[in-house]
Parts: sequence; structure tokens; C-alpha cells
Amino acid sequence: MAAPTIGITADLIEHNGLVRAAAPTTYVRAVVAAGGVPIVLPPVTEAAAELLERCDGFVFTGGDDPATEPFGEATDPRVTPVHPDRQSAESSMLSLLADDPADRPVLGVCLGMQMMALHAGGRLDQFMPDTTPTHADHWERTHTIRSLETELMADGEVNSKHKQAISDPGSLQMIAVAHDGVCEAIADTSRRFYVGVQWHPERTTHESLGLDLFTRLIRSTRSGR
Repeated sequence: MAAPTIGITADLIEHNGLVRAAAPTTYVRAVVAAGGVPIVLPPVTEAAAELLERCDGFVFTGGDDPATEPFGEATDPRVTPVHPDRQSAESSMLSLLADDPADRPVLGVCLGMQMMALHAGGRLDQFMPDTTPTHADHWERTHTIRSLETELMADGEVNSKHKQAISDPGSLQMIAVAHDGVCEAIADTSRRFYVGVQWHPERTTHESLGLDLFTRLIRSTRSGR
């Protein structure tokens, strides 16, 4: 069986007057190591449906902070906003995936997880320094997580970089928390593989919480082919 094609969402970065679509190679290498063929997807809303059809599974990558007006709440002025074209494209793809008859597997990372929660009717804690005394533990640090669903997630140490967190996962299920109670992983257990993690598995050395998540994503694509 041919290796599955995994679409990796790209960020939009302004440089020298041009906007570039790019994704960290850590995601690309993780997909390759797990047995997939990575394709970096440009965030083009008009092409979302066609991009979806060309992939067997998806990684929604990390990035800056989402605007929350589309989800019924004002955006905190202290956030670092993600490029609006990226947010628009990824919102369109999540909507298409919600009605996808092929039930293509999805792994959301950091921003990707937050977008999954918002799309599912959830809410964000937009500025953790206001609410979480241990917020510094989540910025370029490793910390422990505890599984709430041992069949879906392991306990262990992860690598995080975020100043926002999910306060309400909406219709999704919270499946792991940090040492301080911050939501660390969510899932839709009715779907083949639809998992979001707040940490960066592509930079986490704990195998079950790192590379194994990409392996599970790719294994799930094969189960439906």
C-alpha cells in the first residue's frame, strides 16, 4: 500500500514586502518518520475543498493567536494575531472535514488544537498570565501532562509554547490536562482520529506523546483506505 499523503497547514509570514507560506520542517520530518508523505498546504480559502481531496490526513500546525470575533467573542488586544488568510483557510478546511464522508484523520497542534475547539463551539482563555499563576510553565518549557482517557493519551512530559489555552472544548472531549489543570488535549471519539494537543509533539521526546501521535494519525488513514 502506498504511503498516505498528509497535508500540513502552512503559516503566512510577511518578509521583504512579500507574504510567504511556510511550515517548520519538524512537522515534515515527523510525518516522514511516521511513514507518511508530507505536503505543505498553502492557506488559500478558495482551494480548501480541492486541497482536502488530495490528502489522506491532516496536521493543523501551531502558530499565532486566532481572532475570536468569528466565534462570538472580542479578541483580547494583547494577543499576537494569526494572519487572517490563514485563519480563514483553516476554518474552511475544518468545516469541510466536519462533513467529510471519508472521515479523514486530523491532528491539531497548539493553534491547530485551539481552532478545532473554537470550531466545535468552545472558548479560549485568551491571556493566561491573567488567569494562571503557572503560565510561565507553558512558554518554551517542558512540563507534565495527565491523561483523562488512558486509551487515547499517555501521561508524560511535553514541550509547550503557548500563552492561550482552551477554557471550554465545546462539543469535543477533554482527554488530558497539565500539572496545573490547563487543558492539554481534546478529541472527537466518534471520528476515526480527530485529536488536538496543546503541546508540540514534533518537538517532544516522549515517544507516546511525540512521534507516536503522528504514527497514530497515519495508521488511521490506512484503516479507512
